[in-house]
Amino acid sequence: MRFEGPVLLYGAGREALSTRRFLAERAPGLKVYVTVDSGTADLPDTEFLPPADLPAAFADEKIALIVKSPGVSRYKPVFAEAEAAGIPVTSNLNLWGRAYGEGRTIVAITGTKGKSTTATLAHLMLDRSSIDAGLAGNVGLAPLDIADKHAVVVLELSSYQTADMDFLPDLAAITNLYPEHVDWHGSVDRYYADKLHLVDREGNLAVALGAAARGNARVAHAVRDHRRLVSELTSDQELAIESAAAHSRLRGAHNLDNARLAAQIALAVGGTMEGVLAGIAAFRPLPHRLEEHVFGAVTVVDDSISTTPEATKAALAAYPGRRIALIGGGHEREQDYAELATLLPRHGVTTLVTLPVTGERLACAARAVAQSIAVFEAADLDAAMAWLATQTDRFDTIILSPGAPSYNQFKNFEERGTRFIDLSRTLFGKIAR
Repeated sequence: MRFEGPVLLYGAGREALSTRRFLAERAPGLKVYVTVDSGTADLPDTEFLPPADLPAAFADEKIALIVKSPGVSRYKPVFAEAEAAGIPVTSNLNLWGRAYGEGRTIVAITGTKGKSTTATLAHLMLDRSSIDAGLAGNVGLAPLDIADKHAVVVLELSSYQTADMDFLPDLAAITNLYPEHVDWHGSVDRYYADKLHLVDREGNLAVALGAAARGNARVAHAVRDHRRLVSELTSDQELAIESAAAHSRLRGAHNLDNARLAAQIALAVGGTMEGVLAGIAAFRPLPHRLEEHVFGAVTVVDDSISTTPEATKAALAAYPGRRIALIGGGHEREQDYAELATLLPRHGVTTLVTLPVTGERLACAARAVAQSIAVFEAADLDAAMAWLATQTDRFDTIILSPGAPSYNQFKNFEERGTRFIDLSRTLFGKIAR
């Protein structure tokens, strides 16, 4: 792969750093610029270009290629301006596909929720089947950092990455499809189209679908031809997976569905049932995804990764028979909490604490349909936890499953989850051993 002129990195996070290392290896001495809309642009051997200077840079032909980070919306007008000026816009993922995609089996997994768990399980199952497999994308390494190290590469991809993915995987999997990331994509319909771009293309690729994706008409239309679908699990395989999951750290029906989908993926690319079951046994919950702790007499569940009402429903369903205090709400992405509110009592929610800004809608909906639930609208997570510490007779389990992103009050969901655990430890005692 050759680079004919200066490259602009738009964004300066983990993937941008990975791309910078790749460019340094492939084209030493190449001029590299970096642009960010906010925050710092601390990348080695780059020159900062303010966003306001980009139109002039395009006109002066100072840039030959733009590599966009996933968190930067491809629908920003600046990218249309770049392409109108003849400057291509690509990604770390697409550079990996061009440089390293040939000669290996590529598995790409997406979905609104469950993709990280499914990708991790599939990787474990392949590894336990003695297959040389690597894991990259949103979980694991940035694509370019995995290079050509493995015969099989499992990619966990967000809608930000599938939107302009320009190569075909050998096998594509979709866990489910719900509205999310409307602010990035501009509309729910465009979110669906960008997500389903993974499979809605001509070419020879196999497709595996999670339980929630199978009944989705949009997914069925995108798959195009049912002959693309991989083989279903046999009844004996289903029973073995269900038994293995019951004795593992996978919690909830949604994670059993993720295990089934991961098994279909692993078996389709050469894994064994022995490897599938060993992979389930080896699974450890990913950080901030139904991550469970016990502090004093209170079970505390960090599900900060939850950014949709559907994810919150799954979290509540994973704890039957509990008396639950739910913490919900966060950054605005046009979430609809009406159905979630009706489900709170039957899932054992006795106490609801909400966070700005979407928490106001959730609190209002809960008060309208579930008058037995104590509702408190907190200004922030610290206030929420302080109030819960005065209500311990109402619950035995606290679940942070916000059904919304964190960006209005935290840098990311990891920071939100870490703060939640720190506050829990302080307020509810030492972790039980």
